[in-house]
Amino acid sequence: MAFATKFLVIMAFSLSVFNTAALKQKVTRIQFYMHDIVGGPHPTAVRVAGRSNFTGQDPMEAAFGSISVIDNPLTVAPNINSTSVGRAQGIYAMSSLEQEWSLLMTLTYAFTAGPHNGSTFSVLGRNPVMKEEREMPVVGGTGKFRLARGYCLARTYSMKEMDAVIGYNVTLLHY
Repeated sequence: MAFATKFLVIMAFSLSVFNTAALKQKVTRIQFYMHDIVGGPHPTAVRVAGRSNFTGQDPMEAAFGSISVIDNPLTVAPNINSTSVGRAQGIYAMSSLEQEWSLLMTLTYAFTAGPHNGSTFSVLGRNPVMKEEREMPVVGGTGKFRLARGYCLARTYSMKEMDAVIGYNVTLLHY
């Protein structure tokens, strides 16, 4: 009986190692533009919490603690009328008291068209929005990007009032 149990355990372990080894890591690079629309009749980023008791003059202090929920369009080019490839959905919060606009972002980038249709990846991290280039970690994914990890580089392409177009270059490691 003990031999049979040991044999089954060894076989189960061997099969799990074999199955894991059979997975080959892939690298995918994606470029797209996110449209963060705060103003106008159809905003895609809406402030849902923030300070209501602020009486000072510093806009940084006034913004600290603001939380926005977003459902931003993703396109292949900077023009919002270019081909849509998905949505960025989640929240961001103004997280800096220093003289630097910094957001804590929890976003899922969901692809609804193109070669990555039906797949997602998620970003969780700090975004110092006034820096020319920002690096943020990819912490997971679904579909083609299951078990994803990696990073995204973001650059503000244009900004009009508070509406922004952000270019993303993403490197994903996945199976």
